[in-house]
Amino acid sequence: MEQVTDFKIFLTAIVAALTALWGWIGWLVIFLLICMALDHLSGSKVAKLKGEWTSKDARKGIAYKVGMLLTAAVAGIFDIVVQIILGSMPSLTLPFEYTIAFFPLVVVWYILTELGSIIENADDLGADIPNWLSGLLTVSKDLINKKVPVDLDKVDKEDE
Repeated sequence: MEQVTDFKIFLTAIVAALTALWGWIGWLVIFLLICMALDHLSGSKVAKLKGEWTSKDARKGIAYKVGMLLTAAVAGIFDIVVQIILGSMPSLTLPFEYTIAFFPLVVVWYILTELGSIIENADDLGADIPNWLSGLLTVSKDLINKKVPVDLDKVDKEDE
C-alpha cells in the first residue's frame, strides 16, 4: 500500500513539474502524441484483421504523422516570428495582446482529426460508437476551420 502512495506522489510530482515547464501548450502536444500513437496502433490492428496490413502502408502512415508534426512546428515558428515582429516594431500594434495563436489551433485540429480516426478504427474493430461523439468531433473541427477566416483559394487566385 505504501508503494502505491509513493507512486501516486511521484506521478503527481512529475505531472506538476511538466505542467510548470510546458504549461497547457505542452499538454496539447502530449495529447497529440498519445492520439497519434493510438491511431497508429488501432489502424494497424484494423488492417491486420482485414488482412490488409503492409509495412509500406505502415511507413506511409508514419510519414503522414511526421508531416503533421512538421506542420505543427511551422505553426509554432510562425507564432514566434509574429511575436518577434510585434516586439521589434513598436509602431505595429494589434487590438489585442498576441502571445500564441496558430500553434494551438493546428495542434487541436490534429488532435480532433486523430480522435475521429480512432473512432473510425474502433468502429471497424466492432465497438458501438455513439453518433453524437463522432458528430461532436466533426463539429469541433469545423468550428476551428470557421474561426480562422482565411480562404486559401482566394489567396492563391489573387497571386496569379
